[in-house]
Amino acid sequence: MAARDFLKRDRYAIITQAVSQHLGRRVSFNEIEEIRIILDKHGAFYHPAKIEAVMKDVRVPFVLNIAVTGIGKECAQREYRILKMLNTDASFSFIPDVYALGSVITKTDHVEARMFLAEWFEGFNEFHLSHDPSDGMVKMVVWDNKRGNFFLTGHQTMHLYREIAKILTYYYNIETFEQIFSWHHAAGDFVLKCRKEDVEVKLVTVRHYRSMFEQNFHHEKKTMDAEIVLEALLVFFFNMAIKIRIDRLDGIGEIAWSDKIALKGMLKGFFEGLALKLPAQMFQAPLVNCFRQHLLACSPADFSELNHAIVRGYPLQAPEVPVIRRHLESHIEDLYNASRQLEKV
Repeated sequence: MAARDFLKRDRYAIITQAVSQHLGRRVSFNEIEEIRIILDKHGAFYHPAKIEAVMKDVRVPFVLNIAVTGIGKECAQREYRILKMLNTDASFSFIPDVYALGSVITKTDHVEARMFLAEWFEGFNEFHLSHDPSDGMVKMVVWDNKRGNFFLTGHQTMHLYREIAKILTYYYNIETFEQIFSWHHAAGDFVLKCRKEDVEVKLVTVRHYRSMFEQNFHHEKKTMDAEIVLEALLVFFFNMAIKIRIDRLDGIGEIAWSDKIALKGMLKGFFEGLALKLPAQMFQAPLVNCFRQHLLACSPADFSELNHAIVRGYPLQAPEVPVIRRHLESHIEDLYNASRQLEKV
């Protein structure tokens, strides 16, 4: 088995080092009593396997992402590099730690399998919009294999969107315009753990991290213009407000559009994410205050023009585009009205 061969290298050095890093102390291989390999599910580009290092008093879980196709191997290598970079550069972490990247030639068909070992978020579950059979309303259902599926309360749902927006905003680079790209609710990219009435959220995959503009103004100007930074941040904000409302019913059904609670949570999370960033030299005041003023200065016509321009840039063949266009006018109005209440956010 390729996963076993990967973990066995150098007397299980990879898993031993990963356990040491996870526990924050030096662990010898002799302390690990058992290593369990559990195929979790199949992905579009690679296959995640859950790895459990069983010790006397603790069980340490990891995920081993295994790719065998050409595009899958490229994705695995790129994602490992992105996750490592973001975890190195960031003061906070909402994404998996990564421990090792490598390749193994399978013994049966002599195919290269590329894989990387990463942190497993224990107790976190996938979630999707779904019809609640009790009242027929579309709500957020959590796929919990241990306790059974359950629907979030309105407060929990708002907090979920708040955390998602905070994470995406925190990793957005205001100077290079780089952002976590190609994330989808339908793909289960975010996972949650309920903590009474609140939720904790993690992002389990980062497929791409790149500038949202083909032209990178950061490399053209020695001093970044504050107005350009705010305008680019406005584009990021509007685009996230649209994408955060898109899902597929039960993860695989028809395209679904969330209600206005998503915008309330998104606004809160966006400004919380901005507040986590280090001070920007081009602004005399905190970035949160500068962008708040910039957003409040936008007219309804500004909201409409920029949102329509963003949607025109989406691939025409994307299945969510017709749904977005059907809801766009009401979305723009809801977002504008919600932004006028920023003193309550």
